[in-house]
Amino acid sequence: MGFKKLLASLGAGGANVETVLTESNVVPGGVVQGEVRIEGGSVPQEIQGLSLGLQARVEVEGGDQETKQDVEFGRTQIGGSFTVQAGAVHVVPFGLEIPWETPVTCIAGQQLRGMDIGVTTELAIARAVDSGDLDPINVHPLPAQQAILDAFVRLGFRFKNADMERGHIRGTRQRLPFYQEIEFLPPQQYRGLNQVELSFVADDREMDVVLEMDKRGGLFSEGSDSYRCFVVGLDDYRNTDWAAYLNQWLADVGGRRNWL
Repeated sequence: MGFKKLLASLGAGGANVETVLTESNVVPGGVVQGEVRIEGGSVPQEIQGLSLGLQARVEVEGGDQETKQDVEFGRTQIGGSFTVQAGAVHVVPFGLEIPWETPVTCIAGQQLRGMDIGVTTELAIARAVDSGDLDPINVHPLPAQQAILDAFVRLGFRFKNADMERGHIRGTRQRLPFYQEIEFLPPQQYRGLNQVELSFVADDREMDVVLEMDKRGGLFSEGSDSYRCFVVGLDDYRNTDWAAYLNQWLADVGGRRNWL
């Protein structure tokens, strides 16, 4: 982002701040590197603290309405109190850890529409708090997640949409207050199927893969044979033919319900 004028606690002549990401591409569990540059104005200014957060714009359902809400899912203190002298430049380097559950915002190099995740900068200035703009980051799939995504492509599924929803997926290791759903449209061979929704909930060892099948004419619920949650190791995912696994699940459900 460009330089942003800070609150001038001493009147006119406040400092300017800019957050610069060295590399905006990252994977869940990775680290975003960068630095915060504070350029002094015409008067010295006391900075009481400097922190960085991660923010996502998620969907929130309430009654018959659906709204968007900015949700912070992590804040890290990167600097204590200091004084920015007039005309001086104060640089604070940082490495911000990305939670393993962070939703992906890019698939196959393509930005997913509506996946707004980024870094926010916050400074405490003489009994006031000044927040900067959102600096977007690009979150790419982990290799294990990419293997599942590739399996859908191999079966002929087409990406439809992705969104982030406030709430929890029961029975998973989820800790963040929201989750991501990636929706796929089926090929002709699955003629009775409307779409499949996919969610990843990862930690540093493995991930829950949550699938929900939407049959034409109605959405199934958790506990039915159209809902499946299984665990995939982040290091041993190569031991399974995921396209065959998914195809077998779809065929089993479709056969029992006589719509394939």
